[in-house]
Amino acid sequence: MATQEFNPYLKPWKAAQPNNVAGKGQIEVPGQVENIVWQTRAAPPSAYENALGDALEVAFTGGAETAEAVVASLNAQAFRCADGNAWTVATFEAEMARLGA
Repeated sequence: MATQEFNPYLKPWKAAQPNNVAGKGQIEVPGQVENIVWQTRAAPPSAYENALGDALEVAFTGGAETAEAVVASLNAQAFRCADGNAWTVATFEAEMARLGA
C-alpha cells in the first residue's frame, strides 16, 4: 500500500451547521472508514513550508513566545518571507493565516 503524504479527499472547510439528527453526516462509523495518515492537509508541504517549520522550531526552542519574538528570530536566522523580504509582524501573521496555522 502506498504511503499518502496528504488527504486527497479533504473537503474545504465549512462552518458548522445545526442538524436536528444527532451525528448525521458528522460521525464516521468506526471500522468502516480508512484512516489516511495525513488527515488535515490537501497537498504535501513545499520546501519553503518545511524550511519555515524548521525556522519556527528554532524560534520556539530559543524561547520566542510572541509574534514579535518569532519575527526577530526568523530575521536573525536570515530566513526570509516567500517574497524574499524580511519578516514583520504583519507579514508573519498573514503567512500563518494563509497556511492555516
